Amino acid sequence: MELGYSFCPNDTFIFYALAHAKVQAPFAVQETLEDVETLNRWAKEGRLPLTKISYAAYGRIREHYVALRSGGALGRGVGPLLVARQPLDTLERRRIAIPGQNTTAFLLLSLYTQGFIPVELRYDQIMPAVEQGAVEAGLIIHESRFTYPQHGLVKVMDLGEWWEGLTGLPLPLGAILARRDLGEATIRAADQAVRESLEYAYAHPEETVAYIKQHALELEDEVIWAHIHTYVNEFSLDVGQEGERAVTELFRRAEAKGLLPTSSQPIFLPPPVLRS
Repeated sequence: MELGYSFCPNDTFIFYALAHAKVQAPFAVQETLEDVETLNRWAKEGRLPLTKISYAAYGRIREHYVALRSGGALGRGVGPLLVARQPLDTLERRRIAIPGQNTTAFLLLSLYTQGFIPVELRYDQIMPAVEQGAVEAGLIIHESRFTYPQHGLVKVMDLGEWWEGLTGLPLPLGAILARRDLGEATIRAADQAVRESLEYAYAHPEETVAYIKQHALELEDEVIWAHIHTYVNEFSLDVGQEGERAVTELFRRAEAKGLLPTSSQPIFLPPPVLRS
């Protein structure tokens, strides 16, 4: 079964064991690595049965996909950053590079303010565009969070801090989705396999390094492990009740502003029923 996820260290760390048959799965896994905005677009087409996706994109395809409880990216201190060459007094009519119209980063910025001019670029092209003056600011995600000072850029704002201050909840970034037509039994088996893959990575972190570096944008060990420790946490093992509340609140606010459509479908695979 085809499984799509990004090149980023948090994803390659989580899925190393599953992609290399280190844990049992009820199906053979065919890995497909792409940048997250490509995965977002593919999910709108229903292309992959299992895929990593931005929560913002998920909000538009809930009729066809459901989020697994494991493997996602939520947390505190994980938000996208708005960076520029110098401090900005306003974002009104500023050209801001964004990592895609379907990303949670763009949704958050749209919730925060309107009136800016989005310029869509692949996430790894944003900091060079800001450096070169092609845009006045950039919305950065992934490893860029840890390396922007090396590019002579300054932080204008942290959208994660804004979200946490506004809601008191962790910030939802990305989820692992399963197509609803797979059926509940297969979806539950996939969820368990993803959880076991992450547990394997926690138990054998050194084994994952070569695979992570094969795909990472930044190769310094310090940057790679800072990325993993930031984006892989207890919510990655199971989204939990607090994580569910955070996603529900993100969707509620976006729907209220007309940024996402409403849906009656459940957001997450329900927790397994524990029998005594």
